[in-house]
Amino acid sequence: MAITDIKTYAHLSESDVEQLTVELDAIRADIEESRGELDARYIRRAIGLQRALVAGGRIALFASSSRLARIAGTGMLAAGKIIENMELGHNIIHGQWDWMNDPEIHSTEWEWDTTCPSAHWKHSHNFVHHKYTNVVGMDSDVGYNIMRVTRDQPWEPWMLGNPVYNLLLGTLFEWGVAVHHVDVGKVRAGEKTWAEARRDLRTVGTKVGKQVGKDYIVFPALAGTNWKHTLKANFIANLIRNYWSYAVIFCGHFPDGAEKFTVDEFERETRGEWYLRQMLGSANFNAGPVMAFMSGNLCYQIEHHLFPDLPSNRYAEISVRVRALCEKYDLPYTTGPLWRQYSQSFWTILKLAVPDKYLKASSDDAPETNSEAKFRDLNGAPVASPAGGRRGLRTAMREHRRRVSSS
Repeated sequence: MAITDIKTYAHLSESDVEQLTVELDAIRADIEESRGELDARYIRRAIGLQRALVAGGRIALFASSSRLARIAGTGMLAAGKIIENMELGHNIIHGQWDWMNDPEIHSTEWEWDTTCPSAHWKHSHNFVHHKYTNVVGMDSDVGYNIMRVTRDQPWEPWMLGNPVYNLLLGTLFEWGVAVHHVDVGKVRAGEKTWAEARRDLRTVGTKVGKQVGKDYIVFPALAGTNWKHTLKANFIANLIRNYWSYAVIFCGHFPDGAEKFTVDEFERETRGEWYLRQMLGSANFNAGPVMAFMSGNLCYQIEHHLFPDLPSNRYAEISVRVRALCEKYDLPYTTGPLWRQYSQSFWTILKLAVPDKYLKASSDDAPETNSEAKFRDLNGAPVASPAGGRRGLRTAMREHRRRVSSS
């Protein structure tokens, strides 16, 4: 089952968690106090680059029907859409740049280039996901109501389609995000009325109409004789953006080590335990400056979940301090190459398509599902801490693996 007591799972005392809270609060305060012109220049340049790429792509598609121009135009358009969704839209809507008091770059004004209305995203993502991160039954991002990603979700026959749902979600990612807020699962459970769902769908329909009209009617029409090439380029650019956004999001939430939690844990957690849940429930992937920028700096998903409203361009420096805290408190800092983080996520989706009786490991001790119960010895007593020094989750995991391999 998922983690019920995060302090026990992390092998930290109450005083440890309180001190960790103080140190993470200090990181927030330092960044907030140091925000300034360099940060403002960064986001304005990012917006300028994104607009230049889209404009250049449109011009290339309009001005020439040559194969090279089509490839260049499609590539620039795809890059522009990725940057707009990941580094601009996602982060601006989080309020990361509200401190500038610039109405153009403000969470209340920005409407991003995707089929999901920003108002819906603020609720389903900024509020629900970031407040209830990985709490099974409360965070609908745990499987998006269409896939099984933890053994805490009881297996049902429809879950045999896990790999197919995964492929469809990656292909149609912006459409999946658009209807995510509607939350049909809550409608079926009676927690949301059909009238509310229809109202949400009308809002989505309005946004979809604008996006479809822009990408598949207006711009192809403006291209004149090149309308077919422009139509195809828009479709391909959106597809590339969908797959990239999907991969980045999955690498931050479903690799091994991105833990899940119970409602019981959430209902009694302190502010420090909320911090700890974000650290243990998220995963990073290794990236250089270019990949970090193209991922919206969500290669630093741990830092983003700790501080979702701090400027994304500061996550790299924040990560140095967060890593140091993980060393100090003997906590894992889950990261790795992009290919490995995604392959772990895909393997979880693939294997959880089948009933638990066909799987190895237990519901308390599996790569994708852990609980504090995994650290009990064969007699059911908690594993004793070694004498001297702080013993946190990393050391406990090493001891557990050694004990399991020798048994």
